[in-house]
Amino acid sequence: MIHTSFLSHDRFKFLWVALALGLISALVYLFHDPKEPPNGGTWLGYSLGTVGAVLILWLTYLGRRKRNFLNGSGTVKGWVSAHVYLGAALLIVGTLHTGFQFGWNIHTVAYVLMCIVIFSGFYGIYAYTALPSTRNDLKGSQTLDEIFVQVEDRDAQILKLVDGVNPEVSSAITSALDRTVIGGGYREQLFGIDSSLAMINGRLVSNPAQAAILEHLIETLSKEKGEARARLGQLMNALAERKKLLDIIRNDIKAQARTSAWLLVHVPVTFGLLASLIAHVISVFVYW
Repeated sequence: MIHTSFLSHDRFKFLWVALALGLISALVYLFHDPKEPPNGGTWLGYSLGTVGAVLILWLTYLGRRKRNFLNGSGTVKGWVSAHVYLGAALLIVGTLHTGFQFGWNIHTVAYVLMCIVIFSGFYGIYAYTALPSTRNDLKGSQTLDEIFVQVEDRDAQILKLVDGVNPEVSSAITSALDRTVIGGGYREQLFGIDSSLAMINGRLVSNPAQAAILEHLIETLSKEKGEARARLGQLMNALAERKKLLDIIRNDIKAQARTSAWLLVHVPVTFGLLASLIAHVISVFVYW
């Protein structure tokens, strides 16, 4: 699978290329002895800058390559592997290009944007390697659709059981079922926020993780006896099983949202990086 094998693609070929590039850049920088403090305006600075600019343009090209990998020019795994390792090498090349000279200018802006792109990419590596296994651990061998079907079965079971309890409890449970929220907006998905509600004792209350309705049943259970108490016990068990299923679904949705969240930073900042790179190159040739 691409999630687990792109890092070791072709016996870590691009890792070795990236290590060689970073090591050569570092050694040349260490033994370089310019007449002035290291900066992007020396022959080494220009050389590293050229390598860095080429890397930025080439790595950006990956987005298009991923959609056209079947034309014979490599595979998705190969291009992703190159993107990851050479992107990491770019951090070394780009930093050495600056000569550690920073200021309030377009050059520093380009460097900062480059770092944001790279570090958001590091999170992307984590997202694509760790989170899919987390989702599988949550669901086991079941699909999300199968778990939704189980929730519907629990709902049907609960609606049958509420016929034998007092109207207030029946109304509260029915409202909890009707006002259960799964997913919601992107913020709710990303942070696993449960906006579920329930109408209990005539008040609309927050019911995250079905906590409010379960607490209400526990309080009611202590006051009941006989068959009514047994029926409430069955309802609690069914609601508890339903809660477990909902937790699995919400955690899966959260993991899925976090798998792609980094792209909301990585992609737009990449375009900002390209714009600042152009401005950086133009300013170098015009003003230096």
